[in-house]
Amino acid sequence: MSLRRTAAMARKEILHILRDPGSLASAIFHPLMMLLLFSYALSLDVADIPLVVYNQDPSPQANALIQDFRGSRYFVVVEQVDSYVPLERAFDQRRAMMGLVIPADYARNVARGNPTPIQLLLDGSDSNTAQIAQGYADGIIQAHARRLRDSAEAARTGVATAPPVDTRSRVWYNPDLVSRNYIVPGLIAVIIMIISAMLTSLTIAREWDNGTMEQLLSTPVRPAEIALGKLAAYFLLGALDMLIALFVALYVFDVPFKGNPVLLFFSSCIYLFGALGWGIFLSAATRSQLAAYQLGIFTSFLPAFLLSGFIYSIANMPPIIQFVALFVPARYFINIIKGVFLKGVGLEILWLDFLLLCGYAVFVFFIATRSLRGKVG
Repeated sequence: MSLRRTAAMARKEILHILRDPGSLASAIFHPLMMLLLFSYALSLDVADIPLVVYNQDPSPQANALIQDFRGSRYFVVVEQVDSYVPLERAFDQRRAMMGLVIPADYARNVARGNPTPIQLLLDGSDSNTAQIAQGYADGIIQAHARRLRDSAEAARTGVATAPPVDTRSRVWYNPDLVSRNYIVPGLIAVIIMIISAMLTSLTIAREWDNGTMEQLLSTPVRPAEIALGKLAAYFLLGALDMLIALFVALYVFDVPFKGNPVLLFFSSCIYLFGALGWGIFLSAATRSQLAAYQLGIFTSFLPAFLLSGFIYSIANMPPIIQFVALFVPARYFINIIKGVFLKGVGLEILWLDFLLLCGYAVFVFFIATRSLRGKVG
């Protein structure tokens, strides 16, 4: 392999990129717009859940429970009704997601120490939000029940008793449970894969469509030098996109960064190299820009978004899908970028993910070169 011929190939590709300012601007601003759009739109935080209250017992005890819901940052009491009919109407009109029904004998049962049923009605059309809302409501009700029990015990004995078990929770790495702190780093991995595959998936196919591949093959440039030269040119553009995404994550969304920037830089470069190499392979395997583009979308966006653990837990997927997810490189880069951003861990923990990324990059470049050599032959 000649470094001079590779550099000449890279220079040719850079000039081609610069001569197309529209595509250059799209390659730079497209990932930025994707990051901003997804980061603001894709949020897993559940707050301000609209709540309708049907209180059949106008007692201080029942009002205290309602005030607990009003004081929570997770619920907003939008209406208090006097029957099930307006409550059901609020569900149908999507003005409420949860209903709280307090029975008429609530205060009497509380005073006697009897079991006191409270009804929670949930809109199951959004099952994920409904499940989270139910957990929040159960926590509020249990805390209220503990206070009632402690008050009754203190009134009976004259001594305030401490609970036998005092649970004190502490969340590590993301104390406020802000979904943006782990969504944005994962988005960087997904966007790099999509943009990189799109940048290079058309380059070889475009040479065939434009009729310039025959001229290129008449030169002494070898297939490996063609692949590496084209990859080097787009690597610079992909690295710029990556730096922009990291800047936005750190200074626009204020995602905490606790790890080693050198590890993040090298792992990002390896991941970017592999993603670009995959685009080269697709472009060499197909002589049609349309087919290369469609394959690029299908093999980059869908696996990176669905099978990388970015949104959906891989452990909860069927075994066959978990096996397929083993071959998704975004999975390993997301492990690295989240570990570096949020946990501050290094290679002593992430060495396997790092080695798998390296293996992926080498393998993809090998099959891209082989595919290009087959087309040349």
